[in-house]
Amino acid sequence: MISDEESTNFQVFRDCISAPLIEKSTSKTAKPKRKANSRRKTAIKPVSQPADDINDAAELADFVEYIATEIFTSLPPELRTLSYSTYINSRDLSTRYPVPLDFETSSAILNAIDPGIGDSLSTYDLLPSNKTITEFLHPILSAYVAHFTTPPPEPSSLRQSVTECELCGRSWIPLTYHHLIPKFVHAKVLKRGWHTEDQLNNVAWLCRACHSFVHRIASHEELARDYYTVELLEEREDVRAFADWVGRVRWKAR
Repeated sequence: MISDEESTNFQVFRDCISAPLIEKSTSKTAKPKRKANSRRKTAIKPVSQPADDINDAAELADFVEYIATEIFTSLPPELRTLSYSTYINSRDLSTRYPVPLDFETSSAILNAIDPGIGDSLSTYDLLPSNKTITEFLHPILSAYVAHFTTPPPEPSSLRQSVTECELCGRSWIPLTYHHLIPKFVHAKVLKRGWHTEDQLNNVAWLCRACHSFVHRIASHEELARDYYTVELLEEREDVRAFADWVGRVRWKAR
């Protein structure tokens, strides 16, 4: 059972885990059709039933909700209510959960989840065959912890008028700020003259699913050099396709 105090954290965790699951689901290739028996005088043509994207999105949303709930409720209580304020004011939290979260720490946390979670993901072909459940969930858990341990943006980068994800347009889920020019490469950006110092804190407000997707399609350097505005990101076909698909995923009211 998820308490009201944990509700916001759960929404963030659900978005963190939805990104790779949605990406995996949308990247599946169609199964090859069986060849008709050449010995039959009149071959029976296979009936192709077109997939209903909206129904598929609804089914995936239900599955993500289930998986996210099962894993989230297995996390330690202090992670289910984690916030930037509690993290920076607690030496114990910052010691136990270093940022970025290392694999050993993730493994210890994820030992508590139901083994059936991995089976469920495998059944629906959503768990990569070359990864264990812990290897799959490690970056998801890391993204969740990073969300609540990252300091808020500078006042100059706040955009109070933004009420929806700037890529998928969803307005009913929490938004995160994406540094259009990642902080990790600020020194390189200035040295090479790609941008001026006043542009370094430009941000885009994205849902966690779109935010995670953006960081998987390009390195920090590529984002800073080639995709430093929302418009440039939207020029990529894979970004448009992902944003269109995830924009139709709606979570049921709790």
